[in-house]
Amino acid sequence: MTQTIAPRVRTVVLLLLAAACALLAGAAPASAHAAVTGSDPAQGAVVDKAPARISLTFSEQVAMSGDSLRVLDPEGKRVDAGEPSNVSGTTYAVRLHSGLPDGTYTVAYQVVSADSHPVAGAYTFSIGAPSKTSVTVSDQATDDGVVGWLYGFGRYVSYAGFIVMAGGAAFVLACWPRGSGVRPVQRFVVSGWLTLTAATLALLLLRGSFTGSGKVADIFDLSLLGQVLQTKTGAALVSRLLLLAAAALFIAVLFGAYDKREDPQEKRDLTFGLAIGGVVVAAGLAASWAMSEHASVGLQAGIAMPVDVVHLLAVAAWLGGLGALLVALYRAPADAPVDASAVRRFSRIAFGSVLALIATGTYQSWRQLGSWSAFTDTRYGQLLLAKIALVAVLVGVAWISRRWTGRLAETVPVSAEREKARVGAGAEASGDAEPEVTGDDRTDTDSVAGTDPDADSGEQPDSGPTDTDSSEQPDSRPADTERAAQLARQRAARDAALQKRLRDADPNRFGLRRSVLAEAGVAVVLLAVTTVLTQTEPGRTEQDAKAATSSSASTSPDTGTSGALTLNMPFDTGGENGKGIVTVDLDPARVGGNEMHVYVERPDGQAFDIPEVKVDFTLKAKGIGPLPVVPDHIATGHWSANGVQIPMAGDWKVDVTVRTSDIDEVTVSKNAQIG
Repeated sequence: MTQTIAPRVRTVVLLLLAAACALLAGAAPASAHAAVTGSDPAQGAVVDKAPARISLTFSEQVAMSGDSLRVLDPEGKRVDAGEPSNVSGTTYAVRLHSGLPDGTYTVAYQVVSADSHPVAGAYTFSIGAPSKTSVTVSDQATDDGVVGWLYGFGRYVSYAGFIVMAGGAAFVLACWPRGSGVRPVQRFVVSGWLTLTAATLALLLLRGSFTGSGKVADIFDLSLLGQVLQTKTGAALVSRLLLLAAAALFIAVLFGAYDKREDPQEKRDLTFGLAIGGVVVAAGLAASWAMSEHASVGLQAGIAMPVDVVHLLAVAAWLGGLGALLVALYRAPADAPVDASAVRRFSRIAFGSVLALIATGTYQSWRQLGSWSAFTDTRYGQLLLAKIALVAVLVGVAWISRRWTGRLAETVPVSAEREKARVGAGAEASGDAEPEVTGDDRTDTDSVAGTDPDADSGEQPDSGPTDTDSSEQPDSRPADTERAAQLARQRAARDAALQKRLRDADPNRFGLRRSVLAEAGVAVVLLAVTTVLTQTEPGRTEQDAKAATSSSASTSPDTGTSGALTLNMPFDTGGENGKGIVTVDLDPARVGGNEMHVYVERPDGQAFDIPEVKVDFTLKAKGIGPLPVVPDHIATGHWSANGVQIPMAGDWKVDVTVRTSDIDEVTVSKNAQIG
């Protein structure tokens, strides 16, 4: 059974990695972390005259380039002049050419949010009256294509590399010092360093295209690389590379001079120095993420960044140490197995890491969500729930591992010795321990051993071969060399089989290996979910943006049902048949497009036609309007208009102009809360 364990382990790990990559690839990328919370002119607004500029307000600071804000006329020609500028706070504007004709204009924007993610989008407004437009702006952001996928995968790999390197080194230094001389553990930690270094270099190259055109051809554009180096994210990536140079020195000392120190005092001093240096380097690497992502912007950034560093260090100590323990359990040589005391020390460190994760994760969740409803109403909250569920599963499996650790008796070396003796006895019985040879084989073996076959019998060999002997006996040296190589291969195979049996001798150790493997599998998926989470717009930001751009219509005294506005206004134009009631229905009476119906009735409730009906909307508090709407005649006493744009929520004044003859008309008004 034990002979099939290694292939099964490899298969399980590969499947888990494939599942994690599929989750990462299939997750919808974050289209925005800084959300547009306002614009002037507003989305869908109809203004009387051309504005001198357009402005956008974001939920946080953004980085702009010369093409970040573009305004296109109905034919698709640019009408913006100059580069965008920061007007105030989080509001950015670009000037427009003067004398723009009437029609529908498109505003397209592409910026980089303060937490390093690209933000792209578009909306329209009209001058004078809406018109047809030939402009088509793709909804696909730069992080939706191949470059976006590569950048997301690079982030996943960089997280994994840091966790393996930092957590593996911490496991050796704090839990199992003997592991500094174990080759598989050394390769595990060094592979983490190589992975993080390669991923960081790749992210530097991808960054310019990721936040710009999104084209694969721009990945190696050195001019874009120069621009990236001047940004906050570029500085963070360069700082990470410099810290990785210090990490390389730390790893060299840990797996070089540290293992060779035999004096206890020297080893204690070196352990203390490595511990201090390792914590400083690991914290610096963790800060390279905190200074350029979610923690660096928004609410309480000064507290959030140190908390984020502690959170990432706790993840590395737990999951990276778990990976190192898995390697030690499966690959450590039989003469230097990971002992129960090392596993217990790691169990205590893992428990402390979980407590740190709970504390820091609770704070981060409050900061990024802001409300309980965001758990289910936002993508960030849904991913966070998935992450919490995975952590709960991981803690449950870790509890099982802790039980196996408690059963891991100190008598394991005795069991190993018994297994060794049993294997040795079996080998001797089968003739595998040292093959019994006679005749020519004995001569070959004795030649390899460097002894004389007749030495034990006390007989003296001839002083030298006779001429006859030398002519009749062939040279046996090639046969001796071949036989020596054969024996060496046999001994190596036998030693390898013995070491495998020794590793599998203790059933408690075997159970621990399986539970730790399950932990590692869950950890791989957890890391994938965490990576997607860092690329997703925080729930607090998403809800704030929704509140700023759309809100439910409130029920007023003139409202028939919630979500639709009904205004009844008596009128009297003064002429013959000049009296009646005009009713305006606006559905759903909120920001954006609405459907409007106008009904005209006599005082007795009978519908009748009149020559003309016009409606204007004015928001005096913001200086918007009047926004004219001319409905189409549908039936007797019934007019209708679709796509009536309400650009902003507020207390709107609704003016209805009624003309009952060529000279008799009147305008009646009523205020209503819309949006």
